[in-house]
Amino acid sequence: MTSDPDLPRCVAAIWRIEGARIVATPARVVGGLDIEAIARMFLVSVPTMQQRIVRAKKALSAARVPFAVPEPAEWPARRRAVLTVVYLIFTERYVASTGDAVLRTELAHEALRLGRVLDRLLPREPEVLGLSALMEFQASRFAARVDANGDPVLLADQDRRRWDRSAIARGRELLERADALGKGRGPYQLQAAITLCHAEAASVETTDWDRIVLLYELLGRITANPVVELNRAGAVSMASGPEEGLAIVDAMDATGLGGSHLLPSVRGELLARLGRIEDARAQLLAAATLTRNKREATLLRRKADALGG
Repeated sequence: MTSDPDLPRCVAAIWRIEGARIVATPARVVGGLDIEAIARMFLVSVPTMQQRIVRAKKALSAARVPFAVPEPAEWPARRRAVLTVVYLIFTERYVASTGDAVLRTELAHEALRLGRVLDRLLPREPEVLGLSALMEFQASRFAARVDANGDPVLLADQDRRRWDRSAIARGRELLERADALGKGRGPYQLQAAITLCHAEAASVETTDWDRIVLLYELLGRITANPVVELNRAGAVSMASGPEEGLAIVDAMDATGLGGSHLLPSVRGELLARLGRIEDARAQLLAAATLTRNKREATLLRRKADALGG
């Protein structure tokens, strides 16, 4: 077949990947992400991810997979791998895992563009629309996510007047189109619905936390992802109190998060809300040692110092 003239070369490359088992290869080769960033996003060690990429390259070579756009009949079966790569690229640039910058917007915007290309190619795939909606909602916060010094600004402290309302409107329209297809909500649609709850709220206090908890519960049933469970704990703490959120966090297996800073940072926040200052400081400082983003580490240490003790 003749390639769509608007189809970027990188989408064509990703589409030749046979499944999520080797998603890391296009994330590395096409997305330009380093091994450490990919490993953190997959919640595995760097050696484990290196082995996966080596095996993936050997599999592609042995199968003599051509660099070509597959026939349209093959697209739905490959959709999941493509969406995963696009979102990995967006996520690493939306929340930089290493270095001095909090945001790396250039490839986040490229991921948004790829989402629009996929929408043109697969206009009746609700998860394609869901991913684009999710990225629009998250991108709407770019201007408010860092302060004048380039330091991160948490959601609770962001100036919501700086959120891009046009991006939110685009995301809402995409999510409505996905729902109108009547195929039920998949993981990206559920994540987009959660993000829309934040986008529509005037403040943290007026956010519909009960709905967010419900959406995270639904998401957890179909993904079994520890980050989803951690986010659910945070939502539960807002809806029902920090004690209930902490109980969820304490029941989680830290090994499932691959040594990420996320678990101790959330635990530290909840302990602080419960007045357990020394325990909270210890958790926040532990989180600061685990993150490789320098500005995020600085923020965690400042929060620990602000608790006193």
